[in-house]
Amino acid sequence: MNIDFTKGDGLVPVIIQNNSTLQVLMLGYMNKEAFLQTQKDKKVTFFSRSKNRLWTKGEESGNFLLVKDIQIDCDNDTILIKVVPQGPTCHKGTTSCFAEETSKGFLYELERTVSNRIDNDIETSYTNKLFKRGINKVAQKVGEEAVELVIEAKDDDDNLFKNEAADLLYHFIILLKAKGFSLIEIEEILKERN
Repeated sequence: MNIDFTKGDGLVPVIIQNNSTLQVLMLGYMNKEAFLQTQKDKKVTFFSRSKNRLWTKGEESGNFLLVKDIQIDCDNDTILIKVVPQGPTCHKGTTSCFAEETSKGFLYELERTVSNRIDNDIETSYTNKLFKRGINKVAQKVGEEAVELVIEAKDDDDNLFKNEAADLLYHFIILLKAKGFSLIEIEEILKERN
């Protein structure tokens, strides 16, 4: 990556984005050394202007930002890093330093939770119990939820309709897992159709 560190007196702005939800989490700065350490350790390391040293996000709190992807803008003077946050990003305890709590992109967080409960065989988890019953039971549950959603669509109770829609999406994510697919794969098909 050919990053132009000269424009900002050796520093470039770095936008940190949640890899799943695409929510912007924070903005920091890197010098060349911080960038190289970030690439090496796969944990975001900034150059702290206030401390005048390298600073790995999470070095004190444990809320590291694990690197999934690094991109450079068209002028080679700004970095975008997509991460998996290991806890709140902001020192105030919020998800984002911009204090925007949003449900956008949450389906990917839910998909990760579903996978975690299945992959780690969490015995008390409804998700895992349903998954263990096999593809036929999972598919049957998706069918039941779809029928319930159609029934609620014909009535005037918006709250019940939205709850049935949520149940259908949740069980659909379990079905995708049972079939070995992901939401991203379905999203890509929809994007191709657009």
